[in-house]
Amino acid sequence: MFEKLLDKTRTAKILSSRTIHTPILVNLKAKRASFLLKLSNDFIELTPCDNSVNSDFTLEATEFAWRELQKPFPKPGFQCLSTMRRTQNLKVKGNTKKFNQNLLILEMLFSNIVDNPPQDDLLEVPFIEKTRGQYLNLSFENLNYRIFFEEAGSGIPLVCLHTAGSDSRQYRHLLNDGEITKKFRVIAFDLPWHGKSSPPNGFAETEYRLTTLSYINLVRTFVDALNLEKPLIMGCSIGGRAVLHLALSFGDKLGGVIGLQSALFAEDRSIGDPNPKDILYRSDVHGGEIAGALMAGMTAPQSPQHERWETIWHYMQGGPGVFKGDLFYYFDDGDLRDSSVSDLKSPNCPIYLLNGDYDVSATPEMGNDLAQLIHPEHFEVMKEMGHFPMSENPEGFKRYLVKILDKVINGYTLDGP
Repeated sequence: MFEKLLDKTRTAKILSSRTIHTPILVNLKAKRASFLLKLSNDFIELTPCDNSVNSDFTLEATEFAWRELQKPFPKPGFQCLSTMRRTQNLKVKGNTKKFNQNLLILEMLFSNIVDNPPQDDLLEVPFIEKTRGQYLNLSFENLNYRIFFEEAGSGIPLVCLHTAGSDSRQYRHLLNDGEITKKFRVIAFDLPWHGKSSPPNGFAETEYRLTTLSYINLVRTFVDALNLEKPLIMGCSIGGRAVLHLALSFGDKLGGVIGLQSALFAEDRSIGDPNPKDILYRSDVHGGEIAGALMAGMTAPQSPQHERWETIWHYMQGGPGVFKGDLFYYFDDGDLRDSSVSDLKSPNCPIYLLNGDYDVSATPEMGNDLAQLIHPEHFEVMKEMGHFPMSENPEGFKRYLVKILDKVINGYTLDGP
């Protein structure tokens, strides 16, 4: 059941060189079997044991779940340890702090995000991408901000909102897609505190926390500063929620919204600890590694390995407390269940929805529930796609996106749809 673990000694050596929390002892339990996993910086040892074994923590799942996890393409909900925990297919008992300290290396050992991918073909000639990066200086909520954004192409403005804890690099493939930029002016910006957008002066004395009002007003201020007329706005995750708020608050000024991984709400099931969001911002757990490990479980196993890892890397680079601050909007302040969502049926702002079938946060079922309430112009479940379609599997995502963009073009005029 765990034979493949012993084939990943090289992976353990690579990861252990980046962490100070090995060696660890892990009790792996199923209904009829129990094993002790000893992991150090130079070896992996797996031995049968009884239930009284002394370990740092225990990982308990059914035999079906353990075997599904180790398949090349597990079913949705079984692609990573963190995903199994979110879907209640894995129980973690014991020292959960040590579990979180070592979650990235455990994901690399148990899931399929570590198999050596084939090397990309080497570039014959160096080239410079056509994407243009600039800084926009503006005042917002009585503070001055320096906001970084990239753009490419011309035509209908398409403003892209990144996910919580990450930045606009998630849209680099879209920015470099010549077929799309022929008809769309693609613009992606980093929220303040994210990516290349700095926090405001005096940030050291404040706690970052994203609210619905600040998020919506910031997007509107950005759109106005660039003098964008009837822009199409696309957002993923928190951005997928934000486009719904944008449609409610000033949809008549927009050409439409595209929600990726949109849902009315999200449940805080990401860690399974008493105070889940706190694990993302504490001194005894590496914030970047835990964020990357958790987001590994939000990707689909069919996505190209190098794209999955680049998506994870963006999360590993986030500023301290920023991911946690974004989740205040995602889990609490931005909850739309008590809102007048029936107003989203307005024809003044067409809504298009896409949800990945491997997403355990804004699940396909949650996307469908939203679609049943608001009757969007388009709703589709993206097969073999996770929470970050535009970055984890850009080629697969494009096949779904172009169907929406074609609808936008056919119904778009200078005065909007």
